[in-house]
Amino acid sequence: MKKSSFTAMILGTVSGILFSLGMCMALISQWNVFLQGVILGCIGLLLGLVTLIVWRKMEHKAPMRISGKQVLTIIVGTIGALSFGCGMCFSMIWGNMIAGIMIGLVGIILLLSLIPLTKGIKERIFSKKFPDNLQKQQLEKG
Repeated sequence: MKKSSFTAMILGTVSGILFSLGMCMALISQWNVFLQGVILGCIGLLLGLVTLIVWRKMEHKAPMRISGKQVLTIIVGTIGALSFGCGMCFSMIWGNMIAGIMIGLVGIILLLSLIPLTKGIKERIFSKKFPDNLQKQQLEKG
């Protein structure tokens, strides 16, 4: 195992444990440690970002460039996952089945929209697999 992989594994594990423990502390009301849980969760997130930066530095990779497409992908994924989970809560915990199904379907559609958002839609692949359709499309256009 390479030194960079080992370092990333250890730092990633520690950051994941800190984040998950912080979220448990924040979300389990019987513990009465909401603020400390949020702080510990944020420390776990920051350590995760530091892990990514350290690993890329040890692998001699260029720093990450953030584009608008990446930001949009993160926003759509976050909203999709939250709405999917909220729909499950509506259905399973609060007993509002119809609203839960509708909100969950919106979340599923948002999560499925990530595929064309990240991979893109390429007409060439379809036309290579089905050359007859390409000829028909050209005849219809021309």
